[in-house]
Amino acid sequence: VLLLYPGLKAVRAHRKANWFYRHNMHFTARMISQISARKTNIEIHPGATIGKRFFIDHGTGVVIGETAEIGDDVTIYQGVTLGAMSVKKELMNKKRHPTIEDGVTIYAGASILGGETVIGEGAVIGSSTFITSSVEPGARVSINNQNFK
Repeated sequence: VLLLYPGLKAVRAHRKANWFYRHNMHFTARMISQISARKTNIEIHPGATIGKRFFIDHGTGVVIGETAEIGDDVTIYQGVTLGAMSVKKELMNKKRHPTIEDGVTIYAGASILGGETVIGEGAVIGSSTFITSSVEPGARVSINNQNFK
């Protein structure tokens, strides 16, 4: 699992790419992230901030944007997007991607967008949800916007 699982490969590659990104070696960082994306079908921008014990299960189609912040003990599944609401040039140096706090689980196909969007600690985001505003800590959000147990 440690050698072959695509989610683990993508996170390992991201940690290397992020080091280069933080040291202003952006070309090398992007090269590492793009090679990883081709091999794993998981695209993590080298500028994204990712905490400890982050796990991507299955992984195909996961996209994590440049200014996304992910806490510790977060699990996401295939097809999840942590994206921006806009790609306008004037927003380039602003936070455009969501913040995911510690202990969050995000199920397959969920899209969480926007720099002001915060998913609170311990929240569970159900499959195929589309979220553009913050979610309270511990909340359970499903596709029909009703809490689930």
